[in-house]
Amino acid sequence: MLRSEIIDDPAAFEALAPRWRELWAHSRTATPFQSPAWLVPWWRAFAPGELATIAVWRGDDLVGLAPLYLEHATCGSRLLPVGISLSDYLDVLCCPGIEAAVAAVIADRVLAINWSQWILPDLPAGAAGLTIAHPALEADQPVDHAACPVLPIAGDDALAVCIPARRRRQLRRAHNAARRRGCVSIIPAQADLKAFFDHLIRLHGARWAGRGDGVLADPAAEEFHRQALPMLAAQGLVRCWLVAIDHAVVGAYYGFHHRHRAYAYLGGFDPAYAEESPGAILIGHAIAEAAREGAREFDFLRGQESYKYGWGAVDQWTMRKVWTRSMAR
Repeated sequence: MLRSEIIDDPAAFEALAPRWRELWAHSRTATPFQSPAWLVPWWRAFAPGELATIAVWRGDDLVGLAPLYLEHATCGSRLLPVGISLSDYLDVLCCPGIEAAVAAVIADRVLAINWSQWILPDLPAGAAGLTIAHPALEADQPVDHAACPVLPIAGDDALAVCIPARRRRQLRRAHNAARRRGCVSIIPAQADLKAFFDHLIRLHGARWAGRGDGVLADPAAEEFHRQALPMLAAQGLVRCWLVAIDHAVVGAYYGFHHRHRAYAYLGGFDPAYAEESPGAILIGHAIAEAAREGAREFDFLRGQESYKYGWGAVDQWTMRKVWTRSMAR
């Protein structure tokens, strides 16, 4: 027997984290972006509406979770996923083996919330959210939402085997140019995440100066990441590096590793060192380390920037699904 509840209190939302973490660890479609280590800080930093999260229980076990909130507007209320915009993948979480039953309970419970449109963007292939259906819900056909270029990798020689020859030559030139300028070191950043993030803020801002200033220019986004980073690191998800040339930190890489997939989330570099390509040096290092840890894919995440395809990445598309109430029509 499954039962459900709507969580609209932020304290109750945060208190769910231990059970949520267990469900996330077992859910087949989970990524770092559905973990409480990511979404609880997101809500603390942004809280853009009213919480309307649906939890599904089997006895005392949390077996399903749809982290949602209501956004009110003059044209009606929209039901949206917690984590929207900064999260490259979104989905509901379901206990393996009972996904269909959990999705049915979520679909039934969502009708108790007063909304005019329910939107789930950034759904990866095979997402549980794509299976949600109910006689009282009308769903538009899922449409392509965003391209996430992904590079298949394998083995300790991933750079030699998986990366196009032209990119390998460019990477060698970058390393040679950096060594000509001084001593080059790549520094793991997990031991001092505050210092790492200070460098990332500086370098990301320098990279985007005059071009919108980048996502970290938003104080709420900065606060979100400062809260999320140590929580993600505690779960073993964070992979962060700095590159220094002659003791000057000139590049930063912020990514994740989960199951057999690495995620390149954010980076920054000092434009004064553009000839040395510190960003490329860090991505090459991240790919090699991901392969060494057993990753089978290196995900460059949302966006079709040309440099991603230079590494050999190929688009994988997320989907967007929208529901309305049948009775309203």
